[in-house]
Amino acid sequence: MLRAPEGMVLIRHAATIDEGHELVADLCIVGAGAAGITLALQFAGTGLRVLLLEGGEAEKLPAAQSLYAGTVDTPDLHSPPDRYRERRFGGTTTVWSGRCLPYDPIDFDRRPWIADSGWPISYEDVARHYPAAMELCEAGEFVFSGAAVKPGGMRPLIRSFTSRHFDTDPVERFSCPTNFGARYRHRLEASRNVDVILGANVTELLTEGDGARVKSLVVRGLDGRRFTVAAQQVVLATGGLEIPRLLLASRDRHAAGLGNQSGLVGRFYMCHIAGTIGDLRLDVDAGDVNAGYEQADDGTYCRRRLALTPEAQAEHGLANALMRLHFPAIPDPSHGSGPLSALYLAKPFVGHEHGKRLQNRGGEGMWLRHALNVARDPLATSAFLWRWLRYRTLAARKFPSVIVPTRDNRFSLDFHGEQVPNRDSRVTLGGETDAFGMPRLAIAWRHSPTDIRTAEVALDLFAGDLRRWGRGRLTYDRDAVAHHMLRDGAYGGHHIGTTRMSANPTGGVVDPQGRVHGVANLHIAGASVFPTSSQANPTLTVVAMALGLAETLKRTFAARPHLDTAGLGQRDAA
Repeated sequence: MLRAPEGMVLIRHAATIDEGHELVADLCIVGAGAAGITLALQFAGTGLRVLLLEGGEAEKLPAAQSLYAGTVDTPDLHSPPDRYRERRFGGTTTVWSGRCLPYDPIDFDRRPWIADSGWPISYEDVARHYPAAMELCEAGEFVFSGAAVKPGGMRPLIRSFTSRHFDTDPVERFSCPTNFGARYRHRLEASRNVDVILGANVTELLTEGDGARVKSLVVRGLDGRRFTVAAQQVVLATGGLEIPRLLLASRDRHAAGLGNQSGLVGRFYMCHIAGTIGDLRLDVDAGDVNAGYEQADDGTYCRRRLALTPEAQAEHGLANALMRLHFPAIPDPSHGSGPLSALYLAKPFVGHEHGKRLQNRGGEGMWLRHALNVARDPLATSAFLWRWLRYRTLAARKFPSVIVPTRDNRFSLDFHGEQVPNRDSRVTLGGETDAFGMPRLAIAWRHSPTDIRTAEVALDLFAGDLRRWGRGRLTYDRDAVAHHMLRDGAYGGHHIGTTRMSANPTGGVVDPQGRVHGVANLHIAGASVFPTSSQANPTLTVVAMALGLAETLKRTFAARPHLDTAGLGQRDAA
């Protein structure tokens, strides 16, 4: 076990807690990923006793990871629930890509063409926390205009191209990517009031007689020991799949599960719709296309994108979406690129979420054709591998993704779209149980016609803009759009909407402050509370909303004069 200087709180293990013991705290945070660690940092140095419980260890352990296992009724469309998610200190920030971009104002609006859209809070309520969230994510300034991220601006995406339906000025920025566990561990260790306990698996929430307040949390260790936690306020921050699982399994006084009086816990499960499609050819000089990354003055990597405008979304009844210029599909060796074929051949060493996009779709012998590409292109392949080693493997701030220059301004389009709310897309409890006797997850992910139609129409609109411009052409099989968007299934790491936010209990699970409807001291932090999924990766908004929840909780504690609340106005964001 790690040791801290005299007088400081240790990061300790559940095995050090006596069987049957009850720990008492002012605030208990369950889950030490981006949301949980962000919350804990905001209370470091205050007069409150804070417990941060993490079911995993400092490193990934098979026994802990197996607790995430469950079933999926469409395994061709959704990864197994124990893949990609990480049950360890730092959560899935230990493996994320680092892509950071905010949600858009339209995402918070009630859009008549999208059923069950609209948030009970405004864009401004979240946006005021984005700068501090960017600092925690180590993604640079809260500036997402290509014209403003660096002096003189970034190079245009496609010089002289203007679009009626897409904005080419927005950029996405990238974290290191920051592993929240490794980056902020020393701050938590140095805190005198935040107690971090690893290997502490919360298996049930017990409520008081009327079921309107959490009385205690049942915590189990892999060694079989059991203890409880009693806290004035409780926050669940274990992710969009594990939070509904715990709520549905907490049935001591709620037969349908805690917070599930309207039957919405686990429903409206969203990821994102993503795929690579099309053959884009641009009749311009190679220097007039900026498909890769540039670095801002602070060193963060930035990349331009094609953002579907709010006006186009409203006019055509579409969900939010973006597209990026992408190299030809890696599994197809006809691209003739040694670097791309080297990546294909390295697929056994690539993580699950990216590796499944490299699966052989062309029959036996594909590896030989890729090997020939590498043999025919040794200089480019060697140069690419050296750059990858230097700027990705060995660098503290890593180059975000594969970028291979094209020889003839030929690209495909990387589409990333919002999945609209769908009541029938849901997670429930299955018939199997884990090592603690807790029911495992059963996932029924469902997409909607609007999800696919958005991709189809977006491609049509972009192709039309290119024709009007006269210097580019996009060809694609419109009948195959659904195939390409669903070929790799749900975008795996984005688990959104399963405890959605609503103004009243009939429309969701938590209120606008993140408190579970009908349960006075239970709150949820993370993407599970998002009513809609936007076009953006959720992590930055998860961190921003965790900062907002910290403010809410501080006001709650400040209203209780018997507590020592010194330091509640402080924010530790770095």
